[in-house]
Amino acid sequence: MSIPRIRLGQRGRAVAVLVVLLAVGITPLVALPAVRCELFGSGCPTPVRAAKADPAEAPERRALTPLEAATQGTYVALGDSYSSGLGAEATVADQNPLERCQRTSRAYYHQVARSFPFKASAFWACSGATTRQVITGKSGEPPQLDRIDANTSLITISIGGNDVGFSRVLAGCVIKLPWARACSEQGRDVATRMAELRRSLPDLYTRITAKAPRARVIVMGYPRAFSEVDGASGDNISVADQRWLNARARELNEVIRETVAEADERVAATRGAGSVEFADAYSTFAGHEVGSAEPYMNGLAISVSSLAAEPRSFHPTVKGHEALARLFTEQIRKGPGRPLQQYR
Repeated sequence: MSIPRIRLGQRGRAVAVLVVLLAVGITPLVALPAVRCELFGSGCPTPVRAAKADPAEAPERRALTPLEAATQGTYVALGDSYSSGLGAEATVADQNPLERCQRTSRAYYHQVARSFPFKASAFWACSGATTRQVITGKSGEPPQLDRIDANTSLITISIGGNDVGFSRVLAGCVIKLPWARACSEQGRDVATRMAELRRSLPDLYTRITAKAPRARVIVMGYPRAFSEVDGASGDNISVADQRWLNARARELNEVIRETVAEADERVAATRGAGSVEFADAYSTFAGHEVGSAEPYMNGLAISVSSLAAEPRSFHPTVKGHEALARLFTEQIRKGPGRPLQQYR
């Protein structure tokens, strides 16, 4: 009788060999883990996972310099007549009566925009603007606040003078009419408006930094109009009144300086990427005040028809805006005096 031949597959033959080897007491190779894994799919070693990279060994991010932070996006100039360029008219177009915001070709904005490699720049300052009108709009234009966004890396602004009514105060000092009050008698009204400005500026800065969180916001103070050394007489204003007006300008600058410092502290405390900085312009026109040989500030210009001071009165000249441009460019390079939370 013939014995049937059993066909074994590869794994079957391996099992048969294993049985024989076990029977004669020889340890088979399949007892080794690698063989068991290959033949039976069991006993395979658990794959070793790659170790996670140590964060300490990751390349460090480099903090941006103040100049890099300011120029990585767009530059937008906001504010009132001291930023729009009223008083620095140099061309026929600058005197266009249809230009309701009185933006001129020699305003400091133009020199600042040319001095650095911004991706883009825009000029939206508007003569006569108050803190509220930066938010709501003026002269039929959209709100200046709407001109900035997350891509804005630098904002320059002058604001607050119209809230305090500085033009009216100056007019009251220089236009002596029979029914006009003395210059210094306006002090109580100025103090009231100064206190209101102290409350409104923080809200404006908060809105600006919320719209442009990475921007360096440089807020300009106001230059004094009159010398504190010579007290040159002129423009129908006494030396005593000149000094009184300078003192009010200094008070206005202190309100702006304090609110700027507080705004920047809030940004830093929340680790915000931007900053709020003060550019002190009070002495920028030193030696070139009204009444000097080469004034950087326009003196009094009277409109005969209305017996009122013309708008350009006591506003910076072309030379004045060149001096303000130097003030801003210096601050842009210098920075806020603290680290910015911006990296590359």
